[in-house]
Amino acid sequence: MTAPIAPDPSIDPATDPAALLSSALQIKSRSGDETIDAALDFVRTHLGMEVAYLSEFVGDDLIFRAVSAPGFEEMAHVGGSMPLDQVYCRHILAGRLPELIPDTADEPLCLDLPLTTAIPIKSHVSVPIRRRDGSPYGMFCCLSRTAKPDLTERDLDVMRAFAGLSAEHVNDKIASRVAHDSAYDAITAILQEKAFDIVYQPIMDAAARTPKGFEALCRFRAEPYRPPNQWFDDAQKVGLHIELELSAIKAALSALPSLPAHVYLSVNASPATVASGRLVSAFAGLPAERIVLEMTEHAMVEDYDHLLRELDKLRFRGVRLAIDDAGAGYSGLQHIVRLHPDIIKLDMSLTSSIDGDIVRRSLAAALVRFAVEIDAAIVAEGIETEAELDTLHALGVPLAQGYFLGRPADLDAAKAWFLRRDLTKQNAM
Repeated sequence: MTAPIAPDPSIDPATDPAALLSSALQIKSRSGDETIDAALDFVRTHLGMEVAYLSEFVGDDLIFRAVSAPGFEEMAHVGGSMPLDQVYCRHILAGRLPELIPDTADEPLCLDLPLTTAIPIKSHVSVPIRRRDGSPYGMFCCLSRTAKPDLTERDLDVMRAFAGLSAEHVNDKIASRVAHDSAYDAITAILQEKAFDIVYQPIMDAAARTPKGFEALCRFRAEPYRPPNQWFDDAQKVGLHIELELSAIKAALSALPSLPAHVYLSVNASPATVASGRLVSAFAGLPAERIVLEMTEHAMVEDYDHLLRELDKLRFRGVRLAIDDAGAGYSGLQHIVRLHPDIIKLDMSLTSSIDGDIVRRSLAAALVRFAVEIDAAIVAEGIETEAELDTLHALGVPLAQGYFLGRPADLDAAKAWFLRRDLTKQNAM
């Protein structure tokens, strides 16, 4: 637990701006809810009061979101609530009560409220916390069961200063919550409406220039357009990434019956989706030998043993494993060593301009030799020129993928590769 920031009793921060600034900067440097907790501790101690809290207005209730009340927890605790019509807040917001009340006995309206005598409240200082649109969020408040006739406007200024620090954090949390809810709603709508399309990019035999398989890729219909990785990142943040990946995988695999029996389909899944164990049912009833599971993400795998157990279930049924981004960095190579894939995909950062770069050629050649040793196939990604393709083919790379060979397109375009080939055969007869 972080230690509170208590005022120096020999210094009055209300009259010593340097001391006030120092305390404010210390509190502002705290992270998360510690900012509010430290601010409440500070003002409660500075004012010599028993209770300090930050509240939120929810409907007709006041909810305690942060509390500093050592020894007086029965008066206020985090998550507790009170009806707004029983407290001072609405009256302060409407100007019927002042923000600074040294002695509630001097305010007839306070005496009319049963809460004043029930606690009792003898002194009260409260500052509204507002959202960035100006609407009231709640109150930053201190109260005491003894009157404080020595409270002055300078004390109210201190409250306002530290309430301002708390308001910054509150509004950051509100913005984060709004962004989270917006992303959650957007991803939920995509899942419900299946508001995405699957496109298929050919994985070509480098020599014959004919498709051996297709990688299924997801494209979202929402406007304005956003790259797929941003949608999947949002789904990750709101806890829906497994659902979104599974939905895309199932949609992609529905194309298998439309493609020739010798053609495989590669689908992308994160380690978390694989580890969930839900791919077994997603692949059920399908020709597993025609499915390649391509592991995505650079995120660290937390439990390789569990991941391997789930992969073993899929591979036992005939599913092959491909590891993406080989040559792009340590994480890709770590996946290769730990997971022993059936297919290694050379990253575009390695294949781009490989025809003119001896370092890239040497690394690619080493990976080709490594693949031969572990009995894995090699696919070169990101091929954009004839020279890149020729260089990789000369190095022993049998399969290639990239815009030079074929762009991602719909299922009809994928099927057209074979219709054209069949037509060519017929014309040659």
